[in-house]
Amino acid sequence: MALDTDLDPELAQPKLFSALLKPHRALSHKAFLVLMGVLGTISFAAGVGFWTMGAWPVFGFFGLDLLAIYIAFRISFARGRASEEISITISELRVRRISHRGHVAEWVLNPLWVRLEKIVHAEFGIEQLYLVSRGRRVSVASFLGAEEKASFANALTAALEAARRGPLVRH
Repeated sequence: MALDTDLDPELAQPKLFSALLKPHRALSHKAFLVLMGVLGTISFAAGVGFWTMGAWPVFGFFGLDLLAIYIAFRISFARGRASEEISITISELRVRRISHRGHVAEWVLNPLWVRLEKIVHAEFGIEQLYLVSRGRRVSVASFLGAEEKASFANALTAALEAARRGPLVRH
């Protein structure tokens, strides 16, 4: 009788590395509402001040500033829905990227042939990380900061080395 692991190769190969990367957002939804409330109150009070001085058209410009800030934050929150999932088993390295619009792109590479390329700036640290295999380059971890990229690169390099060593046979 065949075991489930004989039928499903995903179950037979443990993950050596798995990471789900998402862009950092400084404000929660609640903090955004508080910020917009505070800015709205300040904008309204300043607009009323100009209105009482007879410069009533300025009142509308305060509203446009608030609208521009609101739109900028909504775009930022929408872009925060993007994600990147990277997993490594002994036989494959899989990168699955989901854009903020929901578009999915996926790359499957052989970890034996993959090397991690780092673009390093002397002052700012790691700027870009690429997985390179057979002339193809896939950018990874693009929305992480330099220190986070360095930590991620170390973990990814260790997992690639573990994949190259192959499965550990236990007696």
